Amino acid sequence: MSSATSTTSLPSGLAVLTTFPDVLFIPEIIFGGLVWILVASSKVPTPILQGWVMFVSVFCFVMSTTLLCLYICGAHGGSSSWVTLVFAFLATLMYVIHKVYSLLRWKSS
Repeated sequence: MSSATSTTSLPSGLAVLTTFPDVLFIPEIIFGGLVWILVASSKVPTPILQGWVMFVSVFCFVMSTTLLCLYICGAHGGSSSWVTLVFAFLATLMYVIHKVYSLLRWKSS
């Protein structure tokens, strides 16, 4: 069996900050915050591009921070499949909310 098929428990608490892929949360948050600040303070000729870059940087910053907090709290219970389920649920919820409000706006016009 390869190491990709072996199951290991995910760290929780402050042990998250000692494992390799999870320790990258700290630079992600730092550099994500810097990108957020730099994009917000820059002036670009086409504001729509700045809005899109700002959305992506804020979204990634919030998701990284949320995932780090969930890992530190131990919300995963040692299982790795919950991350896919949490983010799949959130994406589905966002789609449903968007479609409901789009339908309401369409009906009222």
